[in-house]
Amino acid sequence: MAVKPKKDEYKQVSVSEFFEKNRHILGFDSAQKSLFMIVKEAVDNSLDACEERGILPEISVRIERKPNDIFRITVEDNGPGIERTIVPRVFGQLLYGSRFHVLRQTRGQQGLGITASILYGQSTSGEPCEIITKRAQDEVAFHFILGIDVRTNTADLKVEEPVIWDRESGTSIAITAKGRYVTGKQSIMEYLKEVAVVNPNARIHFTDPDGKSLVFERSIEEPAKPSKATKPHPYGIELGELLSLSQITESTTLLKMLSSEFSRLSDNSASEILAKAGIDPEMNPRDLAKDGANAIMEAIANTKLMPPTAESLSPISEQFIRLGMLSVYGEERPSFFGKPVSGKVRIYKGNPFSVEVGMVYGGDLPSEQPVRIVRYANKVPLLFQPGSCAITQAVSDIDWRQLGFDQKQGKGVPYGPAIILVHVHGPRIPYISESKEAIAPIEEIMDEIRNVIRIEVRQLRKFNSRAERNKKIGEKFNLVSVVVPEIAKKSAEILSMEIPDCKMVISRIANVVFVREDIAGENGRKTSRTSVVNYTMENISMNLKIVYPFGEKDLEIRDLPPSESFTYDQDLDKIAGGYSGAEFYFTGINPVYVQGAEELPADWGLKGVETVEE
Repeated sequence: MAVKPKKDEYKQVSVSEFFEKNRHILGFDSAQKSLFMIVKEAVDNSLDACEERGILPEISVRIERKPNDIFRITVEDNGPGIERTIVPRVFGQLLYGSRFHVLRQTRGQQGLGITASILYGQSTSGEPCEIITKRAQDEVAFHFILGIDVRTNTADLKVEEPVIWDRESGTSIAITAKGRYVTGKQSIMEYLKEVAVVNPNARIHFTDPDGKSLVFERSIEEPAKPSKATKPHPYGIELGELLSLSQITESTTLLKMLSSEFSRLSDNSASEILAKAGIDPEMNPRDLAKDGANAIMEAIANTKLMPPTAESLSPISEQFIRLGMLSVYGEERPSFFGKPVSGKVRIYKGNPFSVEVGMVYGGDLPSEQPVRIVRYANKVPLLFQPGSCAITQAVSDIDWRQLGFDQKQGKGVPYGPAIILVHVHGPRIPYISESKEAIAPIEEIMDEIRNVIRIEVRQLRKFNSRAERNKKIGEKFNLVSVVVPEIAKKSAEILSMEIPDCKMVISRIANVVFVREDIAGENGRKTSRTSVVNYTMENISMNLKIVYPFGEKDLEIRDLPPSESFTYDQDLDKIAGGYSGAEFYFTGINPVYVQGAEELPADWGLKGVETVEE
């Protein structure tokens, strides 16, 4: 027979006390992973702060080894800083933050990560954390030493004092915690490397416990585009949320509540919903009962509404992916840098999401190993639980044999010399746990991942076909530009005549416009020369788009005479690692005459909005 607990045995547990005893829920489940999580949470906060204010990030990560497997982790940034009166709550109170009630894409969302890191450090080392922060408008910085009172979920503030700090603005946080430092996969070094890939506008300096330093230099002087906060969409509301909203809204009628508290919902649509639900639009929201809320929910489901706005999204962007992969993975000297692809904006449970994919192939990448899948969610690298992640499962579901890769029985991650970057982003990404290490395998999300990957990989097939075609074009170009003049020279010698001008003869024979690229190197410098040679009988005009791995160049060619050439040189000195060559696209000329370039695709950019049925 069960023993009934006495009344005085019940006790309320604070959220801090709960997570102190259940820290594995937030990812602090081993010494190795806990050290990683502290760095991750601090760096994510720094990047978010810089992105929101349009600041080019400068981030320093330093790990110092102490006795008894204790480490001191210091992360410093040049962000906007934090107003000193809220520092104790930001760092000393779990579930305190500025983003949980705002519908927009950010790296952090719940107000758990950095405070949980401080709590873990306090629990394992007995040491409080140390914070220095300064805003541009403040004359001095402020230095804090604080811990967390787990009984009350409030900051245990030990020191607060003004200090002189040699920077205009920023924040530095130092946490002392038990951990284990490792290298290789699932390491802090690997995390920072993948952060650098999708943040090419950041300069990241890392010093490891042995004092060795590494710097990921900034490769673009352009701030990331932040997301915008939006109101919730009616398709994403739950019954309980609607009832709660009716009790706290400032609107005096249900009609005004629906049209003002939700996005993409006009007065006309709100009136239509209430009419279908059989509810008076002038009803006071506080009088809404469960039956009425149910009727409204059914009416919303049966009313065609505009899809959620994409303003709450913040993609990495094609340019950033291209530059980041070129900068970080260029040391592998890949032969192919794919043009990053952005999928359509899709909808899951009333919230928008989208997928971006980038790819490098060939070079020094190992061909006998599985393709490396680099996973991101809201610009954050996902290093753990790959087998449970929607990205890995979507990749495994594709029949890669049709795309030219080796794959056992048409299932699983394929083998080949490739790195494929997959980024899923949105204001409400469903994760499998609070630690946000893997995206939940939702079919709508996996379907879009598969679609965008297929588009990206098709570029590789086109690249291989283009390489073969360019080889043949090169042979034909050499035939008409080298062999024909040589024949004329020999014939002139035999006949004791002057060597004739063969340009017009070549134009009559070839009747094409050649577009080709030559790589030249001199005095340590490397240059790509694009040549457009008019081997037709008329002046030609065309627009040429050159797509380099690091960017694009649009050129306008006007009235190029027969047998004349147009050239454009691109300096390649700043490119790390290998150079895979440029792609050429054209408009404004009959494609029958052009060899070495393709017509500019009509759907260049793959933009659009699509709603997924739930």
